[in-house]
Order: sequence, then structure tokens, then C-alpha cells
Amino acid sequence: MQLSEGKIKHLNALSNKKGVIAAAAMDQRGSLRKSIASAKGVPQEQISDDMMAEFKVAVSRVLTPYASAILLDPEFGLPAAKARAANAGLLLAYEESGYDNTKPGRLPDLLPHLSVKRIKEMGADAVKILIYYSPFDKPDVNDIKHAFIERIGAECEFYDIPFFLEFVGYDPAGADEKGLEYAKKKPSIVIGAMEEFGKPQYHVDMLKVEVPTNSEFVEGSSVFKGQVAQTYKEALDLYRKAADVAQKPFIYLSAGVSNAVFVENLNLAAEAGTAYSGVLCGRATWKDGIPVYGKHGVKALEDWLGDEGLKNINAVNEAIKPAKPWQAKAGLPLPV
Repeated sequence: MQLSEGKIKHLNALSNKKGVIAAAAMDQRGSLRKSIASAKGVPQEQISDDMMAEFKVAVSRVLTPYASAILLDPEFGLPAAKARAANAGLLLAYEESGYDNTKPGRLPDLLPHLSVKRIKEMGADAVKILIYYSPFDKPDVNDIKHAFIERIGAECEFYDIPFFLEFVGYDPAGADEKGLEYAKKKPSIVIGAMEEFGKPQYHVDMLKVEVPTNSEFVEGSSVFKGQVAQTYKEALDLYRKAADVAQKPFIYLSAGVSNAVFVENLNLAAEAGTAYSGVLCGRATWKDGIPVYGKHGVKALEDWLGDEGLKNINAVNEAIKPAKPWQAKAGLPLPV
């Protein structure tokens, strides 16, 4: 299906002049509250909503002059949306933070007081959904998730706003997602998810994807731990294979790795010739500022962001220079 003029306009607002998405991500909620509490040495209950908003505002104000867009949440992130630079587009999250842990399958849910209509009225250029997904979970579990994404895709079609889908893999058998056995399974999980959600019935406009390997288990990576899930050559081939199955434009998420590792992943994507269209980069840019905020407050965080945070986002911007315009995958004329 061809993109509407409305969706194209919004996607252009999220992209740089080359048609590449160089976006910051600051939609963390539960994990951010937990991290700030840990940095302050207090229970999570003592981290107020105002503190959450204050952190997000600092990140948005300092970093968005160097980003094409920022992803925020409507719960604590709306003040940060107002604080963003004029050049930066806005994505808003629609999902509840985390997942339903009372049932198997890591089932998602939506923020109860929101709709795509309301998100668009808040000034967003795109709706973002995160789901936990494995092609190898039980068929009835995945059928629920497929229907969930179909409904949101239809909502975004009706209100003429781009739909960004982020999927985070897991092992239904319970393997540690940071361990060797999962690192061996991760490529097929990432590739299977990219293949599934590129199908037309979901109306997804941009896939926000993990890289298909865990660098700690890729022989020859800077953080290789000694156990091999893939050789360097195999990793390159997996980047290519994942890109080949993508029927929609896709961007990489940083998935909580360090800035240096994320940049290395992007360099690997470039070496593989991967036709990705940018990044939505969160913790790799600002997570080391959390202890600064926890111990010294918002002014110290802003100072840190203006120094180390700026270095981090510039390193990512440099690494995505080989990225391809999203228009290429979408079958549209390339930016001039």
C-alpha cells in the first residue's frame, strides 16, 4: 500500500534532509524510575513524577538540537516535548510500560486514557508501540499480538499518522536474554519478527528493530567474552539476511548497550551494506547521566549532557552516515 501524503509529511518531519531518522529515545518509564532510585539510594516510591519529567526535559532540551526527532511517553514526557528543539519531530508511545506478567507470553497493553486520535492531537508525528515478540512462542499467544498490532495499524491508517513498531525478542522457554544460548537464537527471532510485521495487514510504516546479534558473543567484537555464538563473518551475513526480509523501512534501537557498542553495531551494519534508515537511540546516549542526576541534580545532568551526552549523540550521528533514506524502501522518490 502506498503511503498517504499525510504520513509522508509526518515521516519527513521525523527525518533529516537525507531521509534518515536520527532520533533520540526518552520514553523509558518504569526502568528510568528504578535507575534514578538506585542512583539516589532511595526506594522507587520516592522518585516523583516531577523528577521523571525533569530528567526527560533536560535530555530533550540539550540533545534534540542534534537529533531529527525524539521519542517520548505521554505520561511524563509532554513537558519534554515542549522543550524540544524546533528541528526535532515528535513520536509518542502508546503502550503501557512493561508487560502483563500475570499471564504467559509477555502480553502488551495500551495506556488506558489514550487513543491514536489523542496522540495526534498532542502534536505527535508518529505513534510508537513496543511489544515483546518471539516467532517461536505458542500460536495462541502470537495470535493475540498479531490482532493487537492489526488494530493499532488500522487506527493509525484512519488518523493518517505513521506507525512505528518496536519489537524486543525473548525466549518463550525462559533462556536468559543476555546469555550464550539466547545469542544463538536471537538472529532467527529478530529475522522472524521483521518478516512477520512487514506484512501489509499490520499497516506498520517503520520497523524499529534490534540488531540480529549480541556483540558479547560475536568473535572479534570489542566486547567479545570468549564464547562464540557467531563469527564476525556470520554476523555480517545475519545483518544482511535480516535486511533482506524487511518489507518496510527499518531503524535500529540501541537496546540498552553502551554508546561504543551501539556505534560498533552500526559500523557492522554499514560494513554489511545494510539498507537501514537510521536509529531511535535512547540509553546509549544518556544512561550514564542517571548517576549524575541522582547524586548532583538536574543542573549537573544538563552539564553532563552538554559534554558527554553530546559526544555520544554525535558519535551515533557519524555512524549513521551510511544509512539509506526511508523513501528508498517505501518506493518513493529520494530526497534531493
